[in-house]
Amino acid sequence: MEGRYLKEFFFFPDVLIMTLLFAISFGFTLLAGTYPYVWIAMIIGMISYATSEYVIHRFLFHLKPPKNPIFLKLLKRLHYDHHVDPNNLHLLFLPVWYSLPLIIITGGIAYLLTTNLVLTNAFGSGIILFLLYYEWTHYVAHRPVQPLSAWGRWVKKLHLWHHFKNEKYWYGVTSPVFDMVMGTYKHEKAVEKSPFVRDLEKVMEAPSER
Repeated sequence: MEGRYLKEFFFFPDVLIMTLLFAISFGFTLLAGTYPYVWIAMIIGMISYATSEYVIHRFLFHLKPPKNPIFLKLLKRLHYDHHVDPNNLHLLFLPVWYSLPLIIITGGIAYLLTTNLVLTNAFGSGIILFLLYYEWTHYVAHRPVQPLSAWGRWVKKLHLWHHFKNEKYWYGVTSPVFDMVMGTYKHEKAVEKSPFVRDLEKVMEAPSER
């Protein structure tokens, strides 16, 4: 992979901020590496983000266009506009103003459950690590980058089907596992091309077709 793509990814402001936060959080996790269950907490954080990746993408980002103009504007920035212009770098990454509050809220819940700052921090490290993995996988899917592994090439192809064939399938960005479990995985040839795949707001004009 060309170095310019690595530079473009890691120096994008939202990614850079999350990378720095991960470095700080993971540094504390390493210091507490012998603490019981610290690595389990980190793995749980990664699994939690992997789950939310599918759930949020399918059930929030693909909501029918809301009538509330503020909520509509929010969804347009977070996802609708990304379908309109899939390769626009400024619409590709999740903004910090969206990701950071969710991480703080999730971390707060983890602390209430564990009452342990060490485990909460490790859990947060796992969340941010998987967030960065998600952002990288999503970035590669939309840039002229050929993944080195067969797995990487497969998940890239699935994501592009979601953007250019039918928005009701292939919600998983890092993995199709949840799609397979939830019934939103099909082969591209078995799915009809959707008239809404590039403009999710058109759903408002033809709700009976959804």
